[in-house]
Amino acid sequence: QVQLVESGGDLAQPGGSLTLSCAASGFTINNYGMAWFRQAPGKEREFVAAVNWGGIGTFYADSVKGRFTVSRYNAKNTVNLQMNSLKPQDTALYYCAKRKVPYSIGYSNKDEYDYWGQGTQVTISS
Repeated sequence: QVQLVESGGDLAQPGGSLTLSCAASGFTINNYGMAWFRQAPGKEREFVAAVNWGGIGTFYADSVKGRFTVSRYNAKNTVNLQMNSLKPQDTALYYCAKRKVPYSIGYSNKDEYDYWGQGTQVTISS
């Protein structure tokens, strides 16, 4: 069955870097768009970054553009999120998600994703 497992969350200082990883099983990530979302306490889950099927395009929320990079490693069936220049407002639980429809294009609409990981906590604090 489909499973997504995130890892790499940690406590980091402002200005630091972290790399999150999402290990997928039960499907081939190359055929699906994949995305990262995050949810801070008391806030709604928000879009962070996405990579289209086949890795043919990426898209970022304005708040992370230029600081975060999403990439996929088809051989390992894994999607990573490289986060640089971290800010306290990046503190959240980060989720990996899989699009419902293969070979479809889209980015930030949560309703277009059908499987989610359990989340990995990122805390940015000095």
